[in-house]
Amino acid sequence: MPCTTILVGKKASYDGSTMIARNDDGFFDVKKLVVVDPKKQPKKYKSVISHLKIDLPDHPLRYTSTPSVDPKRGIWAANGINEANVAMTATETITTNPRVMGADPYVVYQPKKGRKKEVPGGLGEEDFVVLVLPYIHTAREGVERLGSLLEKYGTYESNGIAFSDANEVWWLETIGGHHWIARRVKDEEYVIMPNQFGIDRFDLEDAFGAKKEHLCSADLKEFIRDNHLNLNQGKTFNPRYVFGSRSDGDHVYNTPRAWFMGRYFNPNTYRWEGEAADFNPESNNIPWSLVPEKKITVEDIKYILSSYYQGTPYNPYQKADDPKKGIYRPIGINRTGVMAILQIRGYLPKQIRSIEWICFGSTSFDAVFPVYANTDRMPDYLSKVSLEVSTENFYWSSRLIGALADPSYGSCIQHVERYQDTMAARGHGLLKEYDGKMLEKKDFSLIPEANKKLCKMAKEETAKALDKILLEASKNMKNGYSRADN
Repeated sequence: MPCTTILVGKKASYDGSTMIARNDDGFFDVKKLVVVDPKKQPKKYKSVISHLKIDLPDHPLRYTSTPSVDPKRGIWAANGINEANVAMTATETITTNPRVMGADPYVVYQPKKGRKKEVPGGLGEEDFVVLVLPYIHTAREGVERLGSLLEKYGTYESNGIAFSDANEVWWLETIGGHHWIARRVKDEEYVIMPNQFGIDRFDLEDAFGAKKEHLCSADLKEFIRDNHLNLNQGKTFNPRYVFGSRSDGDHVYNTPRAWFMGRYFNPNTYRWEGEAADFNPESNNIPWSLVPEKKITVEDIKYILSSYYQGTPYNPYQKADDPKKGIYRPIGINRTGVMAILQIRGYLPKQIRSIEWICFGSTSFDAVFPVYANTDRMPDYLSKVSLEVSTENFYWSSRLIGALADPSYGSCIQHVERYQDTMAARGHGLLKEYDGKMLEKKDFSLIPEANKKLCKMAKEETAKALDKILLEASKNMKNGYSRADN
């Protein structure tokens, strides 16, 4: 799934929370936000894509999920937070190279053919959240469980998966069919991930020793050695050289997004433009993690995951006829199904610690608002989504706003920006109100009421924005005519 991910350590965030966020950029996948009751978690799981059957552990936890409304290709839960306040987003499709694939090929489904029996494939993005999130109590446990599943069953694609709890953020990247590495994000750092193998520093001694901040598959050293994969010079071990890619496709599809994210959060740390730039949009060595120049907010994450190279010659919406216009893949793209910012606020009681900021459709034009994750069910505005277009839910209303605003960008963007700011402001206000009420009364049964009120607010603001944007788009229709005809 072509996506963009940001991870934020607790000392890099504005309030001491951990945050992991991702644009799930499928092909206009219809999505919803639901809560999965433990009683409805399957005991036996079968992947639709790979036909793999897996027995699942007892005693699953309740968790949120943003599955596809149409189940024909599987669940595709995308992201969620469980009742132990552990978050997971899966997955960021990443890259690799032919040497890795030759050494450890993907585990691909082989259908029955003649006398040849069906051979199940490995695990993939369709499966990961359902198989891992209900069974973990920390971010590290998430890495360990997923790692063991990858070693046992393999995967049919290259993916990056994030886990977070109140104290830690972890990032796991798959390597070929059965191998993987994972690194803990330092508390003071953030991570940028644009569909490319990302980790650029890894301590093998720690991974095979104390395991404080680095984990990997059990035979990774032998795998690297026996297949002549290590391209590093000297003692430094950069996994990108070993497992990653440096292709022409990366330079138009992946690295420009990393460049724009780094430029936004660290404008003065490096030079990002000009002949003497440290990094340009096609640089192969843009850092995987950095200490931001200021602490990162929810609004920062929303902005960067909505961006399309504003303020640069690459902006596809600029009026100037610049040959660089639109040459790079934007972060905010038309086909996004869902974007979620998973925020774990370790300074609050466990009942109200986890917040899921949700956005559907093209993030460039759509807004984000929060809901409390520790609940039995989500309001209908988020969970009751059909395959038919309807303004009664947030998904389709968001899709309509994006489709109408894009061709009328100049006249609609001010309404979009006001809508996005108002939703975020009212969302923060309602969180503050209900956090205060529940802390004062020590009554966390108010969570459903809070979520209902948050969704009511979102529906009101979305309807207002849609009304304004529809009018502007209607004015710009090609069949308009200036002669008065009334």
